[in-house]
Amino acid sequence: MTGPVLAVDQGTSGTKALVICPERGVIGTGFVAVRPRHLPGGRVESDPVELYESVLVAGRRALAEAGEPVTALGLANQGETVLAWDPGTGRPLTGAVGRQDRRAQPVCAELADHAEELRALTGLPLDPCFAAPKMAWIRRHLTTEGVVTTTDAWLVHRLTGAFVTDAATASRTHLLDLDRVQWSARALDLYGLSAERLPEIVDNARLVGTTKEFGDKIPLTGLAVDQQAALLAQRITGPGAAKCSYGSGAFLLAHTGDTPRRSRSGLVGRVAWRLAGEAAYCLDGQVYTAASAVRWLTDLGVISGPADLDRVGGAVPDSGGVTFVPALAGLAAPWWRGELRGSLTGLGLDTGPGQLVRALCEGLAAQVVELAEAAETDLGTPLTALCVEGGLARSALLMQTQADLLQRPVEVSALPDATALGVGALAHLGSDPVDFLPDGCPSAVYEPRVSAAEAADRLGVFRAAVAALLDGPVAGAGSGLPR
Repeated sequence: MTGPVLAVDQGTSGTKALVICPERGVIGTGFVAVRPRHLPGGRVESDPVELYESVLVAGRRALAEAGEPVTALGLANQGETVLAWDPGTGRPLTGAVGRQDRRAQPVCAELADHAEELRALTGLPLDPCFAAPKMAWIRRHLTTEGVVTTTDAWLVHRLTGAFVTDAATASRTHLLDLDRVQWSARALDLYGLSAERLPEIVDNARLVGTTKEFGDKIPLTGLAVDQQAALLAQRITGPGAAKCSYGSGAFLLAHTGDTPRRSRSGLVGRVAWRLAGEAAYCLDGQVYTAASAVRWLTDLGVISGPADLDRVGGAVPDSGGVTFVPALAGLAAPWWRGELRGSLTGLGLDTGPGQLVRALCEGLAAQVVELAEAAETDLGTPLTALCVEGGLARSALLMQTQADLLQRPVEVSALPDATALGVGALAHLGSDPVDFLPDGCPSAVYEPRVSAAEAADRLGVFRAAVAALLDGPVAGAGSGLPR
């Protein structure tokens, strides 16, 4: 009998920990909320100490509930969030600059002439959401001391003393040579980061160190970035299938096999995972704001939280002519116009909370349709269905809207914590090479309820609103970015 593992998913809005047993499933859980600070100028920061403490508290709660020891630890991370820190003491030197942060736009503007070269090297477009522009900004404006890395390297160092990052996380920095899965000297030079001490790039399932922070000594044997861990948990381990996670943003990933792809349709190429030295790859598209857009409506008092989407939106038959492009932190794939802001049009005296909720769901779903269609173009084959997970996948209104606009079935995963389950599987693989991914029958399937013609009409309205943003007279104003 194989022993249970502790899987910790350190995310943007909270840290979830699971104790997972191959035979009995999840036997312990822990959760600690964290809340990034949204500051003027498109800045988004978290307190690194809060992030680390949330890992410890969530993990200890899960272990206490399980009431038995674990054989290994897996840690998933946010991806593009970065900070500077002292490798001697582990002390943070800056805040943790988040994925949605836009402060590094001027760095990207300076590198506009090298955008295609960087895309060919790394598989990623030039955008301030990635780690490298923010790393360069920190070095210019905050500190030249210590090291500057993604949060996973800091968390792992605090836990074990090791200085590593996994191949999948490294592929989201804009500094990885995608073909060789090594740091790119050319990309580092372009960003002015050639002198940086960077973490060693390691496989996603291997021993990297041990920690006593949760009590007894536990080997850390699984590392992953959040979305790739969820891809593994959904058993999407070969070309032709895709999943979408609805968290603070929405992320659609399609597996492409053992060959890296450069998207022709505005998606990004990444490492899905590297096991025993062999890399697998995926195409990835993201929507910057999903649950964070719902939080925005909540902060305005339109709804009291995500659980209100179905109740409030379900009280009206449609959006009443309201169109919402929820680009509250810019437009990501396939447009990559981070300097833009959202639009809300078609408002009238009869517009109420229900119409706003409907318009938000339609705007989120339409952006995911754009990602799915881009993936189909790059793969050269249609997606038969879309597997979805994440907090907003609990909304029947959003999922039905997604199926209607996509004109494909939407299968809601029965796995409530796919990222943690995926990194738990990697932790187990790193300590005992036995597959214990759960079998994934969907908990619900949403079939399209509208005709293809109606879906096309609704998508056409949304695309016209996006086009107005892209071509508007204020697009790019004050950002220093080319129009």
